[in-house]
Formats: sequence, structure tokens, C-alpha cells
Amino acid sequence: MKTFPRGGIHPPSNKLSSGEAILPLSLPASVVVPLSQHIGAPAVAEVAKGDRVVVGQLIGKAGGFVSASVHSPVSGTVTAVEPLANGSGIKTPSVVIAVEGDEWLPSIDRSPELVPECRLEGPEILSLIADAGIVGMGGATFPTQVKLSPPPGKKAEILIINGVECEPYLTSDHRVMLEHPSQVLVGVGLIARALGVEKIFIGIENNKPDAIELLRKVASEMVRVLPSIEIVPLKVRYPQGGEKQLITAITGRYVPSMGLPIDIGCVVQNVGTALAVYEAVQKRKPLIERVVTVTGKGLGQPSNFLARIGTPVSALIEAAGGLPSDAQKVIGGGPMMGRAMSNLDAPVTKGTSGILVLGASEAARCAETACIKCGKCVTVCPMALEPYLLSRLVQKQRWDEAEAGAIFDCIECGSCAFTCPARVPLLDWIRLGKTEVNKIIRSRLSC
Repeated sequence: MKTFPRGGIHPPSNKLSSGEAILPLSLPASVVVPLSQHIGAPAVAEVAKGDRVVVGQLIGKAGGFVSASVHSPVSGTVTAVEPLANGSGIKTPSVVIAVEGDEWLPSIDRSPELVPECRLEGPEILSLIADAGIVGMGGATFPTQVKLSPPPGKKAEILIINGVECEPYLTSDHRVMLEHPSQVLVGVGLIARALGVEKIFIGIENNKPDAIELLRKVASEMVRVLPSIEIVPLKVRYPQGGEKQLITAITGRYVPSMGLPIDIGCVVQNVGTALAVYEAVQKRKPLIERVVTVTGKGLGQPSNFLARIGTPVSALIEAAGGLPSDAQKVIGGGPMMGRAMSNLDAPVTKGTSGILVLGASEAARCAETACIKCGKCVTVCPMALEPYLLSRLVQKQRWDEAEAGAIFDCIECGSCAFTCPARVPLLDWIRLGKTEVNKIIRSRLSC
């Protein structure tokens, strides 16, 4: 069975919510919609305090080439346009809307009927994707229309759809594949047409046999309207969902150091993004809601919710049974790559794939001891880096050496910290180092 060739670990999967169907979450009293929910320039507000908005209305226009538009997820009245704290406590420009009813733009097709056929050409599809504000929904949040527009001199040859979901606990992608297989596959076809590629693969780890079987079945039934799509079962191994690891596992190609998938003719998109593309192109629906896993061993009911963008994280936790008495930490995302949240009133954003509640025993950090030079972090690094060395270079502020050591090749999977017997917070140090080295590079370029 296919997998990537080097590094990787096998953390407990803890897919507590894999059997829980997607449930629509009730509308909150108000939403906070950040104007920066993506990599790149923030969107520019198109509304002001006192304006009346409806679901799907543009409220933030893309602020540059690498940017994404933002749409109202609810109907109601804008009560503020101001910087508000996100999950990390950092203030970002946001639009606050008091919810009043649930009125949608009439141009949005809300019917459940599948629309499988599309006569649009690639540029028209890209335009609709951009208009809908779609970003990568696996967590990276890179504007999709940019990723589907290779730069001059680069050509896409292979489209890979990421259905791996290797991060422990998270199950939102799994449920999307099980409950919306036809829409996902039509979305895949639309992405392929926008790119002009004919080789299409969907990678799914072998711990999701129901999704593998279902997508194969539906693809065979829709062969008249879909391009040829190969469903590729993959060995269960973290971080199989990293796009560089996924490309190598499926195609045997390697993304060069400091390179991008397009450098070797590949483009990777998440299954949730494929669903959003279907809705944008075939239903004219902007990205105003997404599936979010809310999970944790202490939660009363780990769940998968369809939540409007801007809904407070606290509302999702409450719907899953509320914070348990021993709750010690809430993580936005999964336990390996997610980040601790300091503000539970922060909103769900386009990149919110999961909310993980950890109890005291799981959240507690073990005491750090001296590195024993065992080399385990090197063995498990899927990017063939030396995490122990990069960590030491960062601590010593030897930035040039950290840059030369390919610190930016780190995908922040956390495999090194997970396996370290000395409990050195290797990923924390490397993240800090990437931030500092990036500042130096920016300063160098501005001179």
C-alpha cells in the first residue's frame, strides 16, 4: 500500500466522532466575521455599521491578488466594523452582525438536487471560485483561485485531492466524503477543468474504508459526467496528509527544498475545498459555512457540526455537551498541528476544521530534560531535517545557520516533539525560528 518513504509516526487516532453525522448548528445571536481568514492581504470591508445584510452578500472584497473575499454568513444588521480578538487573542479587522432571521441572496440555489453537469470553461470557473471567497479548507487557507492559476512557466499535470485527514481526532473531511460524495466528485471535476488536467487522484488513508468504497462506487456511477478519477488507498501514517508527503506517496515525485507542488506539475486540494467549489460553481453559494469537528475524551457528545462562519467557538462546545469539569486546554485544529486557544468567544473561520478539548492529564506538559542525542526526531522527520539541531540554533539565535539548515522546509507536523524522549518542545522552537528568520529575510529584501 502506498505511503511516503521517510519519517512519520503513528499517534493514537482517537476518531471519536467518525460515526457522528453532520448536524446543522443553530444560528447564534450574533456573528463576528474576520476580514482576514486566509493567507495573504485582508479583505477590505464593503459594509459599515448600521447596514442591513443577507446571507451570501459580499461584506469584504479581496484586498489583492493573494487574498479572498468574505461574505455574510447570516442576515441581520452590522453592529460594528472593528478589530476583535481571534482564537489566539490577536485583534484582526472584523465585521459584527446581529442575526435577524435567515434571508439568503435569491441567486443562491438552496435546493438539495445535485447539479452534475457544467458547460463553463476554466476561466469562468476560476472567476466563480474567486467570487465565492474559497480558500484551502484543510487548514492552510490559501486562496483557491490563486492556487489554481499556475505562474508563467509552470504547468499543472496532476490534481491530487486530499482526503487523508491523518490528524488525530478530526473527522470533518471523513464525514464530508460519506455524506456528500457526489458533490465532492463534481467539485473535483470542476477543479480539474479549471486547471486543464486529466490525471486526478483522491488519496484516502486505509482507516476510512467506507469512504474509499463509497467514492469508488459513486465515481463509477457518474462516469458519464466526470473525468477519470482514481481513488488511492494509503497506508495509515502521520503526516500522510501533508501535501508534499501526499504527492510523493501517490506519484513518486518529490517537491524540491523550498519548492512548491506546482514546481513538479502537481496541485493539491482538500475534499472540503472540492465541496465548496461545487457549491460555488453549481449553486452560486459563497463560502459562508463549513463542517467542524468538536471533540475530546471528556466531551459529552463529540460531534461534526455544519456551522456558519463567525459562530463563536463556545457555541460549538456547548452543543457538544459543554466544557467538562477537567477541561484544561482547547485547541483550534488537531493535537499535532493545532494551536491552543485563549479566547473561546473567537469565531469559526474558513480554516476551522476542528475544536479539541483536552483534560488535565492530556494537556499537561511533561518536564523537559536534557537532549540525549538519540536521533529519534531525525528519524521521524518526514522532511529529512535535523529538528534537534534547528532547535538549538534557534535557542542560540544563530539565524543564518537555521536558514541554511532549511528551517522553512519544516511543515510543522510535530512528529519530532511527539517522539522526543526528553520532551524538548522542538516544534515550538522551530516555529519561533521560522518567524524570526522570516523577519530577517523580509528586512534583507527591503534593503
